[in-house]
Amino acid sequence: MKQQWTEKAPVWLAGARRVLLLLALSAAAGAVGGVLTAVFGHGVLAVTALRERWPLLLVLLPAGGALICAVYARWGGECGRGMALVFDAAAGRRNNVPARLIPLAVGATWLGHLLGASVGREGVAVQIAAAGAGFLTPALSCPKDRRQLLIAGVAAGFAGLFRTPLAAAFFALELFHTGVAQYDALLPAVTAALTASAVSGALGVSPATAVLGAAVPAFTVETLIALVVLGAACGLAGRLFVALLHGLKDRFGRWMPNAYQRIILVGALVALFGLATGSRYNGLSEGLSAAALAGGSLYAWDWLAKLCLTAVCLAAGFQGGEVAPLFTIGACLGAVLAAPLGLPVPLGAALAYAAVFAAGTNTLAAPLLVGLELFGGEYFGSFFLVCVLAYACNGGHSIYPQTPLPDPDAAD
Repeated sequence: MKQQWTEKAPVWLAGARRVLLLLALSAAAGAVGGVLTAVFGHGVLAVTALRERWPLLLVLLPAGGALICAVYARWGGECGRGMALVFDAAAGRRNNVPARLIPLAVGATWLGHLLGASVGREGVAVQIAAAGAGFLTPALSCPKDRRQLLIAGVAAGFAGLFRTPLAAAFFALELFHTGVAQYDALLPAVTAALTASAVSGALGVSPATAVLGAAVPAFTVETLIALVVLGAACGLAGRLFVALLHGLKDRFGRWMPNAYQRIILVGALVALFGLATGSRYNGLSEGLSAAALAGGSLYAWDWLAKLCLTAVCLAAGFQGGEVAPLFTIGACLGAVLAAPLGLPVPLGAALAYAAVFAAGTNTLAAPLLVGLELFGGEYFGSFFLVCVLAYACNGGHSIYPQTPLPDPDAAD
């Protein structure tokens, strides 16, 4: 027995040192991600406030788009591929996300929000946090550990921006493959997410929590039908966004192969639309989701207008993200459908806030945890049903280039 222990002890100690090193680097990646996303997030809010003070900045959007194109053409190289670089690193097709993506993506997103592009921010937050984690990967020799550290960086980016660490960890685990979560990276992802959330919180980033003030619905037949219909509607809305985004990217590339022509023309159209609608759908449009969650009045088409404008801007080449717009689209859709379905408007908005996110990203655990962390556990049953239906109705589509699992029957 003593001889057996003597033989196995070095192996166990080596494994323990490897795990501790990975967790220490994950915490460091979380700290780096927390700082980067806090600076980035504060910058987005600052330029948004500036644009709201001077709404005529919208007329400069075409010029801003041309400047983004010029900077990426001169210094960006492959950085214009954005999230695809993160997926390549996760698949082992490259060592890490290039560090120069950090200033390029942050600057381009700040400029887009300053001038009124209808884009989000989480895509860039995830990219820069993943790039930050890349500074630490040389300390790891095992490719599997490097991949887990990259996943931890993704979790740090989401958690640092939204301050929802549990949702962030599972978002990173679910992101890279359709229908499976990478649970081998659970501890690094949770470590990085909790660290990033704590660091960004210390730097003044606040979560978008909301007190719904709605009674917890009893699961009567009428309520169940309402939740099923809402979930299906959210699934179809998420699928519409995915189809429109990918379809426009393909068609814009064929119709207008010149990147400058594409972004200038779309920038001009978006600016005109923004001036005509009082910038209602430009930038983050957080006022729409706030109104929906508070039970305020909205137009029936707000969700669709935001969906279309965001897809057009992202397909044209403006930098940003898709998740924050998905939140807004969902909140507006849920608020519009709540009354006809017999649900309290704030509750309907909150449920769709998470469910459209589930459908658009083809994730399930992360949206459920978004609902739990932002709106409280008392509504978890409703969130579960609506998000599951939305996830199912999405049909496996995603805004991200996910890799499907191999079909076990294909080899037969």
